[in-house]
Amino acid sequence: MKIAFPLAVEPEEAAREAGRLMFAGQVEFLKGVVAMDGLPPADRIEVCFAGRSNVGKSSLINALTGRKNLARASNTPGRTQEINYFTTPGDGPYLVDLPGYGYAEAPVAVVAKWQQLLKSYLSGRQTLRRVFVLIDMRHGVKAVDEEILTLLDRSAVTFQVVLTKADKVKASDHPKILEQVRGALQKHAAAYPDLIVTSSEKGDGIETLRAIIATMA
Repeated sequence: MKIAFPLAVEPEEAAREAGRLMFAGQVEFLKGVVAMDGLPPADRIEVCFAGRSNVGKSSLINALTGRKNLARASNTPGRTQEINYFTTPGDGPYLVDLPGYGYAEAPVAVVAKWQQLLKSYLSGRQTLRRVFVLIDMRHGVKAVDEEILTLLDRSAVTFQVVLTKADKVKASDHPKILEQVRGALQKHAAAYPDLIVTSSEKGDGIETLRAIIATMA
């Protein structure tokens, strides 16, 4: 019987090497964007990273790029309120770090403005190829995640779930958590069919994610 939303297979050698080469070069911070008119020219494809506050997004981006402080984590949930753009070598894709959602310690008006920016970006950026939605493996898909997954369905933007902090979960608990995630994704038409399990600390899944991004480019 075929499993719905299987784990992504290990990349083939050519894809693995393409990913290594892409991220062996210099990845640079380009700009932080607070309004749609501040977005850089749509002259290349882009992939973005979304996730609730403190899901480990900055750590994952840093592990992906091999840079310790490229993406900076905030100790205050919801503090990062910009869409942050990073360039990859040559004409490689933009990497886009979206503001963390949920539990924002910010004024209501500020949160509303930044949620509107998020919706506008996700529904209106034609060069956006895929959203990597980060889910903390310790918790699985929660109600706050369902909101953004539903938004991605409505925007017809393909998203792929990346499970973070796998090293914080006992291996014996992985099947139960994966079952919960798979069940939640059944309701979402825009969900890409493979899951990626990662650990930024151990490096698990990082080569696979690099290869996926490189082959899109």
